[in-house]
Amino acid sequence: MRPVYGLGIFIPIAVALELAHASPVLVFLAAALGVIPTAAVMGEATEHIAAKTGPGIGGLLNVTFGNAPELIIALFALKEGLQEVVKASIVGSIIGNILLVLGAAMLVGGLKRDKQVFNRTAANAQSVMLLLALCALILPAVFQLVHGGGLPGVGEERVDFGAELEQLSFAVAIVLMVSYAAGLVFSLKTHRAVFNPYEAEEEEHEGGWSMKRSIVSLAVAAVLVGVMSEVLVGSITEASETIGLSQFFVGVFVVAIVGNAAEHWVAVLVAAKDKMDLAVSIAIGSSAQIALFVAPLLVLLSFVIGPSPMALVFNGYELGGLVFAVLIANFVTQDGESNWFEGVQLLALYVVLGLVFFFA
Repeated sequence: MRPVYGLGIFIPIAVALELAHASPVLVFLAAALGVIPTAAVMGEATEHIAAKTGPGIGGLLNVTFGNAPELIIALFALKEGLQEVVKASIVGSIIGNILLVLGAAMLVGGLKRDKQVFNRTAANAQSVMLLLALCALILPAVFQLVHGGGLPGVGEERVDFGAELEQLSFAVAIVLMVSYAAGLVFSLKTHRAVFNPYEAEEEEHEGGWSMKRSIVSLAVAAVLVGVMSEVLVGSITEASETIGLSQFFVGVFVVAIVGNAAEHWVAVLVAAKDKMDLAVSIAIGSSAQIALFVAPLLVLLSFVIGPSPMALVFNGYELGGLVFAVLIANFVTQDGESNWFEGVQLLALYVVLGLVFFFA
């Protein structure tokens, strides 16, 4: 049993604290810790199902459930009208995977080695997808500025940008999702041989959980993630005020790290075993999933969930973080090699962004 499953004790603790109307800070911390083991179970169950159903269905399952914790947390935040928290968590997931996860993987994997190598073609394909997503996520903000509007402020919960920008965001979301679907066809069918890490991962899970156990585990974990997410989102506002942190900082760093906890742990673990192909695929691939699938899906769902549609207009700090993270992802994957010092540099940038967002 993975050590991370021991954090499951915080699930009943979080529910008990919520029912007892305990301190919002305690409720938030317990719920955040409770999300981590449920995310790990969802990740492991999805891997075992994918190993038995083949790469096509496996790819669809990874899209649907791989980032399920972030998606579920964001859905509850949308329902509460916390659209800027949702956008902050989207940005936090993207920069966290590129800088924190990839940086930690390169650092840990490279400590005892001169260098590590990975599939440059596969990594570059995912990095280019991220670059496309970056352009699509920036242009609605450019549209807003050109037409005399302003970007959302750090302390705001929701901003009404008007019907025109909401319709533009809807159209951009459709384009991003079509692009991601094309990427799935590229990686899982027409150029499947290029993405060898997925093949290796399937082989590792042969003889693992039965299909029945995997599906039941996935269903139970999904329900528990939903419960923890509702508790987490319900305590964000009061907890952030009590601690003295902005909802913006909590969304970008705390919520994003909690939602991606399982992937963070796996990426560093496989890098330590010199499997950088898989580590890079987890870090860059998960960022691409968030940017090209989760973010546009949340935009589409916001038209039916919450008080008003969510426009894809990020604040200046979020746009800066996205630009630097995606550009550096393209730079570090160009040569197909990594070392511990590159990991330190990625982590250093993540810390700098954290400091800037903290004081924002």
